Amino acid sequence: MPESPRPPVRSVADDRSSAGSGRGTEGRGGNGRSGNGSVGGGGAGFGTFAGVFTPSILTILGVIMYLRFGWVVGNVGLWNTLLIVTICTSITALTALSMASIATDRRVETGGAYFMISRSLGVETGGAVGIPVYFALAFSVALYTIGFAESVVRVFPAVDQTVLAAITTVVVAVLAIVSARLVIRAQYFIMAAIAISLLSFFFGSPVEATELQLQPPSNPEAGFWVVLAVFFPAVTGIEAGVNMSGDLKDPSRSIPRGTLAALGVGYVVYMVLPLVLSTRADAQTLIDDPLIMRRIAFWGDAILLGVWGATLSSALGSILGAPRVLQALARDGVLPRWMRILGRGSGPDDEPRIGTVVTLGVALAAVTLGELNVIAPILTMFFLASYLSVNLGAGLENLLGSPSFRPSFRVHWSVSLLGAAGCFAIMLLINAAATVAAGVVILGVYLWLERREMRTTWGDVRRGVLLSAAQKILFRLAGDEPDAKNWRPNILVLSGAPSGRWHLVELAHPLTQGRALMTVATILPQGSRGSAARADAEERISEYLTRRGIRSLVRVDEAPTPLQGMERLVSTYGFGPLVPNTVLMGTTTQPDHLEEYCQTLALMHRQRRNLLLLRHNAERGFGDRRRIDVWWGGLQKNGGLMMLLGYLLRTSTMWRRATLYVKLMVGDEAAAKAARANLESMIEGLRIGAEIEVLVGQRGQFPETLRRSSADADLVILGLAEPGGIDDFPAYYRRLQAMSEGLPPTAFVLASEDLDFAEVLF
Repeated sequence: MPESPRPPVRSVADDRSSAGSGRGTEGRGGNGRSGNGSVGGGGAGFGTFAGVFTPSILTILGVIMYLRFGWVVGNVGLWNTLLIVTICTSITALTALSMASIATDRRVETGGAYFMISRSLGVETGGAVGIPVYFALAFSVALYTIGFAESVVRVFPAVDQTVLAAITTVVVAVLAIVSARLVIRAQYFIMAAIAISLLSFFFGSPVEATELQLQPPSNPEAGFWVVLAVFFPAVTGIEAGVNMSGDLKDPSRSIPRGTLAALGVGYVVYMVLPLVLSTRADAQTLIDDPLIMRRIAFWGDAILLGVWGATLSSALGSILGAPRVLQALARDGVLPRWMRILGRGSGPDDEPRIGTVVTLGVALAAVTLGELNVIAPILTMFFLASYLSVNLGAGLENLLGSPSFRPSFRVHWSVSLLGAAGCFAIMLLINAAATVAAGVVILGVYLWLERREMRTTWGDVRRGVLLSAAQKILFRLAGDEPDAKNWRPNILVLSGAPSGRWHLVELAHPLTQGRALMTVATILPQGSRGSAARADAEERISEYLTRRGIRSLVRVDEAPTPLQGMERLVSTYGFGPLVPNTVLMGTTTQPDHLEEYCQTLALMHRQRRNLLLLRHNAERGFGDRRRIDVWWGGLQKNGGLMMLLGYLLRTSTMWRRATLYVKLMVGDEAAAKAARANLESMIEGLRIGAEIEVLVGQRGQFPETLRRSSADADLVILGLAEPGGIDDFPAYYRRLQAMSEGLPPTAFVLASEDLDFAEVLF
């Protein structure tokens, strides 16, 4: 966040959200534990006051209140200070409402905000925010203990600041390891110290006679937005109670009540303090003296007790929260497998003692650095990013209206989305560079988790968003006429088990280029499996394709014969306007199946499905994928689709080094010269980068010319006649098979759609 011209304290990140506690969440493979107090069994079972209100109010009424509030009033005046307090509290209150909505819909377990985000926006998003937030909490322990040490050194200059900070860090960690209950009891004393300091301040006397300062001074050191950015961390303590979710008796009741109560009390205190400050010192004094409250107070040393209490309470909250976030991350399988030990709990309260020791090590390493001002703004960004994510999750859940989302504390979706927008705006105002840095870190963690393809035992809002978007898209597409300019091959691959006919998948994948739909279909014998077994087969095939880098839908059906199953699939598969427009299948050389096979081709043609029949050469495969031969017969009918498929292959990643040859055989040299000129003009207009080869030969010599000219190709593309346009289609099919005998893999193409493919090309 931006630094003030004359910062009265070392860091402006002292009052970020912190405290937390809890037990495991339902992890991958059901390895989690139940979560909260009496509900989950064996928990500490804190109530609203001890578990939520106390840690929240102690984090809100923190160091910024003691050491920065005078600076705020002195720079912007009373009215602007009250406006800043209202703006900042409003944004935090919107987030608190979103948290309350989620907390009253489901049992919130260990991990607090991480748990909420992962169950709403997915484990990848939860982990992407949760991992940085863990480190932010761990480093915050060092920030607070260093701040405590600095304040002590102001009074006792002989004390070594780094040594005192390290000792303090160890002490708060030991308290957390011994018992979370002990920490909560310690926070009661801290809250009492803060209350005494505030009473002493209110009953104090002016430093000098002054008038009520309503407006900012004529030459303030910082402007309105800079001051707002400095003050905002003072109200970001709402996660302190949420992170205690795993140790609460009734999280769905305590989280909304305790959080909103703490915000309300904090708002009242923050609205009263400026009134007192503006009447007891002038603007310049408020700006110059960071401990002005000590000079004003009836008992000045009570303010020191409050400062020390605020820093220690924040440190205690962070040392409670960080290990529990780490515990939840480990139990959900977000962390690498070798770090699963961090998910273990100890004692009847399932406390994360191993995680606390690890957090202590991280905090001590940060203490030895001493200078943490550089990373403080980024830490604040991580906390605000978690607020933004919680708001976004609650907003989407409410907007989608899923039947499974039934919170007892309902918040309109616009409120949550407004909170998300507010959080983002504040992030930019505090420090735009730190916002970008935090965003890069979160995006990096998200992409890492996404590549791991994690599976969870819970659903999240992402599927609801996709289904809602799909519904709107389907209705929109259903009302539109097919558009040649946006045509892509949505391919139904009739491969059977893909491992047995992988060459079909190998051809379909580069044709779709990840931008069109592809479905790999398998037909099983009638009655061979039940619906559950078919679903299991679909999942195994899908996993097999994913392991080999293929993104595809999978369909497993049953039929008396494979060809009947193919016919049924072509007739019924699809949804609304999203139906396969192209069928890719193998050829047959079995005479017994030829008649039925040709009838199946005729049915597919009548169904207006483009046909792509691949005769595979098992010995050669697709070779080096360096050459594609398209035997040209004109743009009409099949020619346009053949050229388009050749272009799609050549521009795919797998065939990117291939050369596309357009070949044509004519009867004499004169015809060859004219054909070459026409093809060159057409290819230039098509902009597909193909080479032209015009051959001379008699019609009866075409099979020989084909074998000689395309012997070294890696794929040959030929046209296929319409089944209804030839009297004896099976005999015609046998001639094609004989003609292509010994060739490289050969694809026979039949354009059946009611579409002029020339419009797609030009």
